[in-house]
Amino acid sequence: MDQGSRETRVDSEPKKDDMSQTLHIAVLSDGKPGHFNQSLGLAEAIGRIRPVEIETLKLGEARFRAPRPAGKPDLVVGAGHRTHIPLVLFSKREKCPSVVLMKPSLPLFLFDLCVIPKHDLGSKNAGDHVIVSEGALNRVPPPGNKVRGSGLILLGGPSSNHGWNEAEISEAIGTILQTSGDRPWRITDSRRSPAGTLDRLKQAHPALAIYPHSDTGPEWLSQRLSEAAETWVTEDSVSMIYEALSSGTRVGILPCPRNSKNHRVIRGIDRLAEERRVTRFNDWTPGTPLPEPSAVLRESDRVAAIALEQLPIRTDKPT
Repeated sequence: MDQGSRETRVDSEPKKDDMSQTLHIAVLSDGKPGHFNQSLGLAEAIGRIRPVEIETLKLGEARFRAPRPAGKPDLVVGAGHRTHIPLVLFSKREKCPSVVLMKPSLPLFLFDLCVIPKHDLGSKNAGDHVIVSEGALNRVPPPGNKVRGSGLILLGGPSSNHGWNEAEISEAIGTILQTSGDRPWRITDSRRSPAGTLDRLKQAHPALAIYPHSDTGPEWLSQRLSEAAETWVTEDSVSMIYEALSSGTRVGILPCPRNSKNHRVIRGIDRLAEERRVTRFNDWTPGTPLPEPSAVLRESDRVAAIALEQLPIRTDKPT
């Protein structure tokens, strides 16, 4: 029988002084890093409020089967289409509340709490059990006291909403490097980046330190964001834009051709620019620092606090 697989870890030192019962959080994973990072980001944010034990349950091949947890869960979290039915079944079987991240393919009332990015919700009214988030949640921890002196460049790749113009991106990077003094710059790509992009950019701009995404670990991006004074992200990569905004770094947007002028993702990026959370390359004056963010975007922590207030989480089991 296909029961998936599990992994358990404990976060025992929350940043707040709430040493109440440890919560057992089950995270359903469809195997996609982007989805898993959203779910884990919420679970870890809850762990910054109170003690948690996080159990990862990887879905197997059976589409409608909910894997068995090792312990008795207090909460189940999931993101991605493949997790929706297992989330509902798991919640009913284990008698624990469920949280779905991103707009689900099933009716919203089937979940105890839905966390839906503003650009996915559109003009629809949010229900009582819907939290509207600024972008997708992530695992980026709160800003620390590290000295920020480096620069970071994050590359996405062609998508349904954006094309890719490597020559334009390379020209923009050249301007950034030439006008940033002696600041060291790192650059990494992603799974969508065209093959050979990093090598070609390194050849064009020898000062760049390149880090292929295949050679970096799960904590690499968070660590580098915590060190970066400025971070430039290609416009297509919405998830990395919001990760950068969550870290406290100043954020610039590298140009990418748009396949649609009015898609919800495009509108979301334009809104970030209008609110001066990010600066488009074409609006930036070379040689001047990117504007400081008016506030660090801590959506995982905000949603975690609301979830703990709203969800019917058991408090009567033994510790």
